[in-house]
Amino acid sequence: MAINLEKMSRKELLELRDQIDRALENAEAREREEALKAAEQAVAAYGFSLSELTVKTPRSGKNSKARAKYRNPADPSQTWTGRGRKPKWVHDALKAGADITDLEI
Repeated sequence: MAINLEKMSRKELLELRDQIDRALENAEAREREEALKAAEQAVAAYGFSLSELTVKTPRSGKNSKARAKYRNPADPSQTWTGRGRKPKWVHDALKAGADITDLEI
């Protein structure tokens, strides 16, 4: 079916474009549904459901807080991750003769 676009009016071309846009949206929806079904079948072959594999897990990165590696023996509420500047209590403990390994949690 060849359409001669040169002989169509502007109004007909705009209508054709709208029909094509709707057809593309429908085709995308169908393909998404087919892809979802294929993905569900693939994970089912391994004994999982798609929702089990798409569960959000905590990510490490800029938004996650690093775990503390060191604790102040004099005040256990004070901790340090080992990143950035050493807190004053670490400097004080090291000056007093403590080894950094003595402060590890």
